[in-house]
Amino acid sequence: MSDQIKHECGLAMIRLLKPLDYYYKKYGTALYGLNKMNLLLQKQRNRGQDGAGLVTIKLDSTPGTRYISRRRSNSPQYLKDLFEGVFSHFSDITKEQLNDPVWLKENKPYTGELLLGHLRYGTHGANTIETVHPFLRQNNWITRNLVLAGNFNLTNVDELFAELLSFGQYPKEKSDTVTVLEKIGHFLDDEVQRLFNWFKPEGYTNQEINGLIAEHLDVQRLLQRASRKFDGGYVMAGLIGHGDAFVLRDPAGIRPAFYYYDDEIVVVASERPAIQTSLNIRYFQVKELKPGHALIIKKNGTVTEELCKEPTLQTPCSFERIYFSRGTDRDIYLERKKLGELLADKILKAVHYDFENTLFSFIPNTAEVAFYGMVKGLEAKLNEIKNKQILALSQKGELTDEALAKILSQSIRAEKLAVKDEKLRTFIADDASRGEMVSHVYDVTYGIVQNEVDTLVLIDDSIVRGTTLRDSIIYILSTLRPKKIIIVSSAPQIRYPDCYGIDMSKMKEFVAFRALVELLDQDGKMHLMSEVYDRCIEQEKLPIEQMENQVKFLYDQYTEEQISAKISELVTPANISPEVQVIYQSIEDLHKACPNNTGDWYFSGNYPTPGGMRVVNRAYVNYMKNNDERAY
Repeated sequence: MSDQIKHECGLAMIRLLKPLDYYYKKYGTALYGLNKMNLLLQKQRNRGQDGAGLVTIKLDSTPGTRYISRRRSNSPQYLKDLFEGVFSHFSDITKEQLNDPVWLKENKPYTGELLLGHLRYGTHGANTIETVHPFLRQNNWITRNLVLAGNFNLTNVDELFAELLSFGQYPKEKSDTVTVLEKIGHFLDDEVQRLFNWFKPEGYTNQEINGLIAEHLDVQRLLQRASRKFDGGYVMAGLIGHGDAFVLRDPAGIRPAFYYYDDEIVVVASERPAIQTSLNIRYFQVKELKPGHALIIKKNGTVTEELCKEPTLQTPCSFERIYFSRGTDRDIYLERKKLGELLADKILKAVHYDFENTLFSFIPNTAEVAFYGMVKGLEAKLNEIKNKQILALSQKGELTDEALAKILSQSIRAEKLAVKDEKLRTFIADDASRGEMVSHVYDVTYGIVQNEVDTLVLIDDSIVRGTTLRDSIIYILSTLRPKKIIIVSSAPQIRYPDCYGIDMSKMKEFVAFRALVELLDQDGKMHLMSEVYDRCIEQEKLPIEQMENQVKFLYDQYTEEQISAKISELVTPANISPEVQVIYQSIEDLHKACPNNTGDWYFSGNYPTPGGMRVVNRAYVNYMKNNDERAY
């Protein structure tokens, strides 16, 4: 993606099912859990830009000793800083102490059996240490302590916050993370109190009751009650002070979660390959957490997958497949190749089947796999053409050795044209500095383009704003003096905001929407924008379940091709000679390539939860009012 966008966070959880001494004897270290957590987070580094955090909990600790340890970092080298700080606690001890699991657990932090790690990729708000997960809700009752981290955005924080107030709470801030923490915490308190009231008349001491609460706490019931009104995309992981743990996934399966367990360990992560690599296990051994379910790990080591919210129509995020997740996942790799392959017909029509004078490449770095698929699709089409040419000459009796050699010599001209030689990501800069920065991010390979003859075709995984295309990529490609530049997006046009974890909440940021507005303006249809604005205002009066996406009406005024043509104009820098054309994937072919990840609301406007409909209408109202706030 040339225009990078912030996206959902990364999650990792570990529960060690054996005493630390077991791992020392088998693997040579009592810090086995910490080492695995370090690897899990490193392998999901693509899901963190702002910071990282870690919490550990020791089981069966002595009262009066620290059993919860937390460290967070928002430094530029957040993972290095995080684990240097954690492992610094073991640098001043003797070899004998380091090799003594019992001593380590009794005397050193971060030696617990429960570990929860998080990579923050913030969508909104300030990048401060206070915004870095995991969050901690502390209490002297061990069963009331709650640690929470997650990959989520909720669309109805206002409603949930109001409910907290109705409970009599006084939250310290109004964010989705704090709201979720306090919501789950409230029902945790309620469940603990219910059990306390149940056991107290039986004559147990309060300390005995603590153990009984830990044993009988119904985490499934707790999560069912707490999540009843959640609207959004989420994977939420929690640790309870006494040792229970859970990972809860939204009922539409929007946000991803995978897990593995055996008799030694339970591991949960946002991405399958992270688990495979960290534990050296095979693809089929890693399970995907079912939508609407929670993976619940009790203190006694039992692991179950329990229904918490009735699953809805499954719409896992397709951007996970297009861009966000690492392509080392087998399925994602093949799907990205398929995305490129399915574009072959559109590309060949655009270049008029001129293989001789067309040079194919990709925009680094994430579009490389789609490029391989594109080349595969082009080669298949070229082979069809070769076969027809050979058959035609054969039927005419004109198939000479020379003619056959000429036909067979036709090939796909594939080269690495664009080079991303600057590690600094463009979105780090403020808007004023962005234009200057992006001009230095890309370079080109000189000397392989036939001047004023060749058409350059470069595939990108997706196009959001189009600013990097205009300000850097297309401009520098034009210095090669091609006849034409074609940019191909493996994703469809991004038309609508996201509200489930991706930083795409403002209509003005989408080049597709800006193209739409320009078309309406040039055709004298701007009154339609006012009409849609009025409809959006009226929608606010309806129950959320009855709301509809009013912005679709505007897009319905034009074909996909008309909007693509206008986008082509918008991303063309001033004063360059080559013609520029932008080609997009169709939504139909997106679903062919990624049949199990049908979440396409950013392209189609079909949101999987009622809150999404409210968000898109509010985002449009904000645009019309020149309000720069997010719509949820």
